Amino acid sequence: MIRSLRVRPVFPRALRGCRGMAGATPQLPGPGHAHGHLPSSTSPITSKLHFFNTVMEGGKQIPTYRVIDGAGQPLEGAVVPEIDEALARRIYENMVQLPILDDILYNLQRQGRIVFYMTAYGEEAAIIGSAAALAPDDDLESSSNADRRVLAQYRESGVLLWRGFGYDNIMNQCFGTYLDVCGKGKQMPVHYGSKELHYHTISSPLATQIPQAAGVGYALKRDPARRGRNCAVVYFGEGAASEGDFHAGMLLASTIPSPTLFIARNNGFAISTPSSEQYYGDGIAARGPGYGIHTIRVDGNDVLAVYSAVKEARRLCIEEGRAVLVETMTYRVGHHSTSDDSFAYRPRKEVEDRKRLDNPIVRFRLFMESRGWWSKDEEAALTKRIKQEVMTAYKKAESLPKPELKEMFNEVYGGEEPWNLKEQREELKKLVKKYGESWEPWRTELKKHKGEGKDLVE
Repeated sequence: MIRSLRVRPVFPRALRGCRGMAGATPQLPGPGHAHGHLPSSTSPITSKLHFFNTVMEGGKQIPTYRVIDGAGQPLEGAVVPEIDEALARRIYENMVQLPILDDILYNLQRQGRIVFYMTAYGEEAAIIGSAAALAPDDDLESSSNADRRVLAQYRESGVLLWRGFGYDNIMNQCFGTYLDVCGKGKQMPVHYGSKELHYHTISSPLATQIPQAAGVGYALKRDPARRGRNCAVVYFGEGAASEGDFHAGMLLASTIPSPTLFIARNNGFAISTPSSEQYYGDGIAARGPGYGIHTIRVDGNDVLAVYSAVKEARRLCIEEGRAVLVETMTYRVGHHSTSDDSFAYRPRKEVEDRKRLDNPIVRFRLFMESRGWWSKDEEAALTKRIKQEVMTAYKKAESLPKPELKEMFNEVYGGEEPWNLKEQREELKKLVKKYGESWEPWRTELKKHKGEGKDLVE
């Protein structure tokens, strides 16, 4: 039961010596503030009883920043970001490769060749547009580059590809081969990571990367060599923003503060839960002002708008040394993962209409063609080349053995190896000796590994 609040008059004498009031001297009325403001605050005193539930005046929704429309034409009054033909072509080619890669790996999972996969259908502009703004070519290889400290969720493989991760590394991770640079086959597919590219390894639990990113940003701020030039970047979906970790990360980065750039991909669904059932407020952007940080909502299907917004957000983040929030509004065209059938909770027609009417790749291609930077012949050649390169990487990875058995226990923990791993290694060693040659299922499985288990028993 909610009890009504009984308001009693407070007299000046009752305030003398009160420890609960910050500042003993009453605040005098200032210009435009007839009744003054609260102690230790600039909140003006008002006699009007008024509730509010929006960060915009008049109860309006937060606007969405856009540069080009669905036909690839700049909006009236829009400022097109300064990109030359070379950068525009690179952005477009990286966008095109994502659905091709997704098609092949999705089908490989359906054939039973890999165990799991997640696509980025419909979110190509949000991923590649932000990647382009965070990692320009001239400092791609700099180990102290600010925005290389990326903590992603699981649809941002395009960020790694933009930085030169390559199809071979993608395939080796998904197939868990001995050449997997992400984790030597320990992680499930699409859980990428790269020390060289400063891309923190993806973890399955939702939203854990958000407070971690705030901590990374704080560490960068404490480093004199990086302070004022470096920031951490974290990607997450609107579903992850429903977790407590989101608020912990935002609070840390805004109050410490730490230079952390939060990029929310609002694709409309958290697995089967639509965004309309995830929050009652005005999306994720409405939460930014509550933490006192710069915030913008951007059309996530407009790659130029994403590029422009993230580039400016990065500047603010680094110059002011505090958090910035970017909410990209897009639509998850694909299923949540290979474990999901989204047509069980949304109409197929809805998905097909969005693919046809608001395709981020088509929108940018029309812009490119209007500038004379792209043609149908180049489109066909690009698609053919990417398919060939992805298929070559797939066939190579499928033929490679899995890591040596001993790799199962290496680098699981940092520092001294704990007792339980030592016991498990010894137990597996005994089992390999007992069944490795005498039982067909074990012989078959061991042949899939490099060294066939001999590395463990020798």
